[in-house]
Amino acid sequence: MRSLAFCVSLLILGMCLAKGQGRPIPPGVRESDKVANQPLPPPIQMASRTAKPSDLKSEAAQIQALANSVADQVDLLNKGMMSKDLSENLKKLEKLAKHLRSEITPKSPIF
Repeated sequence: MRSLAFCVSLLILGMCLAKGQGRPIPPGVRESDKVANQPLPPPIQMASRTAKPSDLKSEAAQIQALANSVADQVDLLNKGMMSKDLSENLKKLEKLAKHLRSEITPKSPIF
């Protein structure tokens, strides 16, 4: 009799544990799984700007001239005399270099 009661209690305990395993899925999980499993759209094609070689060459010449003048101004700075337009020339040099770099480097789409 004790063994029968023990078997029945194990059976009931097993059924209770089996019911506890079926947890409900939180709202939004199925929708997010659907969205996550969809294929990605194709990358956006960027319009390529083609710079004229003559424009690139003139910008490079401007950069070279500014770099030479900045080098002379730095020599004066080492002697204790600061040129009033050194900072302005450095900003111009940086701006021209950034523009030239953006024209030369290939454009890559952002994902």
